[in-house]
Amino acid sequence: MTLLDKKALFRKKVSTHEDFADSGLRKCLSAFDLTLLGIGCIIGTGIFVLTGIAAATQAGPAVILSYVAAGIACGCAALAYAELAASVGGCGSAYGYSYAAFGELFAWIIGWDLILEYGFATAAVANGWAGYFSDFLTSLGWGLPESLRHAPKHGGIVNLPAAGIVLLLMALLVAGVKQSASANAVVVYVKLATVGLFIIFAIGHVDAANWSPFMPYGWYEELADGRKVGVFAAASLVFFAYIGFDAVSTAAEEAANPRRDLPIGILASLGICTVLYIVVSAIMTGIVPYTTLNVSSPASHALLQVGATTAATIISFGVIIGLISVMLVLYYGLTRVIFAMSRDGLISDFFAFVSPRTQTPARVIIICGLIMATIAGVIPLGELAELVNIGTLAAFVLVCIGVIVMRVLHPGMPRPFRTPFSPAIPVLGAVSCFYLIYTLPVVTWLRFLVWLVIGMVIYFGYSIHQSKLNSDRLLSTE
Repeated sequence: MTLLDKKALFRKKVSTHEDFADSGLRKCLSAFDLTLLGIGCIIGTGIFVLTGIAAATQAGPAVILSYVAAGIACGCAALAYAELAASVGGCGSAYGYSYAAFGELFAWIIGWDLILEYGFATAAVANGWAGYFSDFLTSLGWGLPESLRHAPKHGGIVNLPAAGIVLLLMALLVAGVKQSASANAVVVYVKLATVGLFIIFAIGHVDAANWSPFMPYGWYEELADGRKVGVFAAASLVFFAYIGFDAVSTAAEEAANPRRDLPIGILASLGICTVLYIVVSAIMTGIVPYTTLNVSSPASHALLQVGATTAATIISFGVIIGLISVMLVLYYGLTRVIFAMSRDGLISDFFAFVSPRTQTPARVIIICGLIMATIAGVIPLGELAELVNIGTLAAFVLVCIGVIVMRVLHPGMPRPFRTPFSPAIPVLGAVSCFYLIYTLPVVTWLRFLVWLVIGMVIYFGYSIHQSKLNSDRLLSTE
């Protein structure tokens, strides 16, 4: 590697929101829209899908504490995100922040990581959505054949509902961001109503005996077979549920007033959703034994177990509608990160095309939709969720450290929002997120490393040479 190449690894790009005033994307999202985007993404998979899996296999009723632990780690990361989102421009989220704080190599790593996070998360939620959708059709007497309900690993041919919903969302996102935001708002209202109805229907069936033993797996333990269990192990799984506030930061170039509205959207959505997660997980593990919740649709399954058939049908329908917004926002975030990386030259500029009619990056939306529909149709939920979590946690670690680095390198940068008690909060966020990475299964680490190796091959073979900073006279290599 030449000296120039070595310097290129750490060249930085510090952008402001004003730098993207003419990006071609439509600037129309308010603080309220951004909050709903966050809620739309955060409430869904955690409450309606992963709570059951985490309770049954890793934490028992103490999954409540897992949500608290994950919420604390996310809260610290969210404060760091809020500061950087308000001061650093662009729709690249942690990718853009890493470009400014650490340089191009780290930016590429985290951008490649975000592609993994958002892409597989969309497929994972589609998988969970498909379980509820299939149960709903069965309750109406229109059940799909088993071969079209499950991935090949579980004896099926393809998970047809999971693949189909991704393709439908692809069409919506191509149509435009305002249309997508309006659809998300409607879905969020339905989702919040569904959560409220679940609480009303289920609270009367809570039996305190189901909370005993409360911590059957303890705080943390690695079993002889290598499986990790306990409150903290479950926290690393349910952490998947919190990644929605990260997606809010990818809307920076489509926010009407990003310096003010992005911090509001990030922090408000996380705060509201954390409270709801804790309440619902407590009730869900209180109405049935936690050992029965290892299914893709635990909320409706739990209500069916206590004979609340009508309520289960209503909740299933609400979840079917509600999970759509989770997929929509994750899918949206994926396309904006790829768009930002393409615009910087790290990925082919083919993906930086913006449709003049819809003001959306239509090419990347369509290509991502076809790939994710395939993944959702053939890979089971659990493997997808764990792979997504390690990517999300890695991004959060870098963002937390990035706040500290940016304050040192750019002390005079305007910061409309400042992370309180810095550097204590960012350090706590980085340490807690890294600890949750440690508690993930070894096989998840190995899959993640394989993904990073593939990314490094692409970076050194293409991206480092095609980067727009190769010809930027304002290049910084400190």
